[in-house]
This record gives sequence, C-alpha cells and structure tokens, in this order.
Amino acid sequence: MKHDKARKNLIDAYVARLLPPVKGLAEQVRAVVREAAPQAEEELKWGNPCYSQQGPLCYISATRTHVNLGFFRGEDLTDPDKLLEGDGSEMRHIKIRTPAEIHKARLTAWIRQAVELNRRPA
Repeated sequence: MKHDKARKNLIDAYVARLLPPVKGLAEQVRAVVREAAPQAEEELKWGNPCYSQQGPLCYISATRTHVNLGFFRGEDLTDPDKLLEGDGSEMRHIKIRTPAEIHKARLTAWIRQAVELNRRPA
C-alpha cells in the first residue's frame, strides 16, 4: 500500500505544479481516466501520468496550452470522427484545450476500449 500511495503522490505533485488553465484540465482528465478504469495502475512514467491494466492503456501529458490524453494502442480505437491524432504505428492522442473539449462519454468509451484491447493479444 505504501508503494501505491507514493505513486499517487507523484501524480498529485505532477498535477499540482501545472498552471491554470492546464492544471484544471489535467485534473478533470485524470478523474475521467480513474473513473473509467478504476482497476488501472496509475504511475509516473517518462515524466507523465501513465495508466496500465494488463499492459499500458493511456497517459496524460500537459503542455503550456493543452493536455494530451494519449493511448498506447490508439490506432486500434474506434474513432469515426478522426479526433485522435498521431501518425505512428500504434499511439494516438487527443488535444484538450478547454473544459468544453472534455467529452466524458467519448473519453470514457476510448479508455474502456483500451482496457478491453489489453485483455486480448496485440
């Protein structure tokens, strides 16, 4: 349990050092991820909050102007509106610049789909 608390404290510190309005966006996106994938492990990797459950799911990366919610298997996610960005072989992300761009239902669907993808081999 100490290890889990230490991980949470690292994520809390990451979010705490962000400036508004990005800080608020990161807090909201983090809450969506934690609600959509409550069993996911949350830890700081590569300098960003990362979530895994039977493999890597997603990450949050903050810039000065927006928050990226990235998916390690983003290429495999259902994205009929082509909102996910990226041109690598697997990873995709969405840029969130305002609270209005946090479409909880859409983000939740992608996060849950990522959990389901990790239950199956790549």
